[in-house]
Amino acid sequence: MKVFCLLAFASASAIWAQSAPEAAAAPTPMPDLPDEAVVAIFGDGTKFTMGDFKTIYQALPPANQQMAMRNREVWLHQWELLRKLTKMAEDAKLDQQSPYKESLAYGRMNVLATAEINAAFNLVVVEPAEIVKYYDSNKPKYTQVRVKAIYIAFNDDAAAGSATKGKKPLTEAEAQVKAGKLLAAIRNGADFVKLVKENSDDETSREKDGDFATLRSSDNIPDAFRAAVFALKKGDVTEPLKQPNGFYLLRAEEVTVRPLSEVRDEIYTELRNVKSDQWLRGMDRDAKVQIVNPAFIAGTPASAKP
Repeated sequence: MKVFCLLAFASASAIWAQSAPEAAAAPTPMPDLPDEAVVAIFGDGTKFTMGDFKTIYQALPPANQQMAMRNREVWLHQWELLRKLTKMAEDAKLDQQSPYKESLAYGRMNVLATAEINAAFNLVVVEPAEIVKYYDSNKPKYTQVRVKAIYIAFNDDAAAGSATKGKKPLTEAEAQVKAGKLLAAIRNGADFVKLVKENSDDETSREKDGDFATLRSSDNIPDAFRAAVFALKKGDVTEPLKQPNGFYLLRAEEVTVRPLSEVRDEIYTELRNVKSDQWLRGMDRDAKVQIVNPAFIAGTPASAKP
């Protein structure tokens, strides 16, 4: 069981959980001890401090962090077992033998490459003037439209064709015709709110005189909605917009641009991500490989360069 626990501690959580208690409802807090406090002494006399634990803890994957906090006594035992086995492997010079030597080198490369990427990304600077310039050049992106809605539901399922609340469901074709007639009435000057109260099948918005939502281009909305809504000017009404169970008529009540103060952090994050991506793509372009024996890559998919 110790070996099973060790393997789980080093690589996964499934077996580890066999010897650990069930997860508590709330996260286990870090012990309130100073970094210099000695919390354990291993078999070779090495002292293990609270600071040592914090340092190792930060390097663990999230799942292993949870397990380490959940049962720290078990974790300490397994850490000592790892120390002992590692020392034995080093004494036997297993770290200098294949495939262990190559595995260690590969792991080291991955850790250091990730560290270099993170360090480079942390050095990315976005100047305030860049944020302002981006905002001024992309104001349509921050447009928001407050809309009222009329929703005309349909249902072509024959089994659902019975009347609901005294009202027989419309077919898709019937709903489309009705939506078209309502749109024509609106464009001829009919009172939109009155039509909402008399015709909309969306009870929630109907009770609020049709108030539906304030939509932003970044919202997760259907493409048909996005294209139609953000082409509206105040007072305009969309063509009927089909959804799986109905048609919407949306009227723009207010068209505004979100202020810079509200979107500054979004722009900062976006520009920072763009610069980070540019740096990484530049590094990728600079990584040159000359294939001197085509037989090595014969039969493999052609590499796709960005």
